[in-house]
Amino acid sequence: MSDRYLNFVNSGVGGWVAGALGLPRPAPLQRRAEAGAGIVGPCLLGGSGDGPMAAVLAGLMEASGHGLHAEWSPDARYGALVFDASDCARVQAAKGLYGFFHQAVRSVAEHGRIVVIGTPPELMADAEGEAVQRGLEGVVRSLAKEVRRNIGVHMLYVAPGAEAAAESTLAFLLSPRSAYVSGQSIRVAAPVETGEPGAGHTGRKVLVTGASRGIGEAITCLFASEGAQVTALDVAATADGLCALSEELGVDSLALDITASDAAATLLADARKRGGYDVVIHNAGITRDRTVARMEPAEWDSVMAVNLSAPLAITQTLIEGGGMRRNGRIVAVSSLSGVAGNMGQTNYALSKAAWIGAVRRLASQSASSGLTVNAVAPGFIETRMTAAIPFAIREAGRRMNSMGQGGSPVDVAETIAWLAHPASGGVNGQVVRVCGQSLLGA
Repeated sequence: MSDRYLNFVNSGVGGWVAGALGLPRPAPLQRRAEAGAGIVGPCLLGGSGDGPMAAVLAGLMEASGHGLHAEWSPDARYGALVFDASDCARVQAAKGLYGFFHQAVRSVAEHGRIVVIGTPPELMADAEGEAVQRGLEGVVRSLAKEVRRNIGVHMLYVAPGAEAAAESTLAFLLSPRSAYVSGQSIRVAAPVETGEPGAGHTGRKVLVTGASRGIGEAITCLFASEGAQVTALDVAATADGLCALSEELGVDSLALDITASDAAATLLADARKRGGYDVVIHNAGITRDRTVARMEPAEWDSVMAVNLSAPLAITQTLIEGGGMRRNGRIVAVSSLSGVAGNMGQTNYALSKAAWIGAVRRLASQSASSGLTVNAVAPGFIETRMTAAIPFAIREAGRRMNSMGQGGSPVDVAETIAWLAHPASGGVNGQVVRVCGQSLLGA
């Protein structure tokens, strides 16, 4: 659905009116379609310039053709700022972070990126070190609300020895692929399985549920465009949409109700036929919104079945039955409603919050099988579902984030593609919000 306010304030007359009245003027985001998939640059590096992550960053910048600078120039414009605070263990040392951003933050170009690199707080030697490292998240979230201009700001905790495993994550955070992700804290540890250098999604067997429209369609399109062999699954009622998608993209379609008693067994048989799935994306979901006092039992039960019980059962069956290949990825679509709650969505919020707990447990259980399990939590994404929301609520959802606009289904797809990448084995058991740093639940 078109965002009329965004279009208006970015027109000549609309820009003048917004300026005269002091209204916010969000600019359209630059995604892969507008700016490519590569990382932005040049990059200014502060903090531990000789730390292990400096070599990773230098390699990324060299491969992209961008420069990496250690000295700030008042006349320069930087596509990215990276501050390595991984050795910051004392309160006084944190002032270096202030000095760097105080000087350089105005030098970041529109649509730029800022990343602060730290060490997982619990790995620090004492309470002061843990406190300072945890405090970095406050800096990142505050910066993300200050910089505006569609600049994404991220916290990247890298465990010692896992620097190489952080490359795919750093590349995602520094690229237009992360356009609607900001203010997030992401951890990278030693990978559960080491992927092939330079490997992508080409040839990988990918299952996408709820694939016929909206976010599911965007996921299917993105993976297909990157050479994956996608199986697009949805209920029989969407057969026309599935067939059209299959013909357009050359993907396999599978009409199946995931709540059926034999659904897990059917998918295990399909996985074995394909030699196992490399990636399973649990996107299928429904809403049956009503305040809890008015909610009918069937409305509660149906949401629990589709959003939670069925995908959990399918996941367990695929893992235990050998339906997943090593270095495989399972990604669930949670929701900001599961983080912050939402009026009239007690059933939906439970089903989506439950995945936050599920991925953490499944991640630890599945690591020995070479699998990672993560989730994404979309905020306000422009789909047919959000287009049906009453105008005032829809506008609030669009504006109450640091980007000042709703996201696109492709933003969710890009985040999933990063989590599902063969080189992202160091990211496990995490929930990444795709919400433009929504003010809800922040």
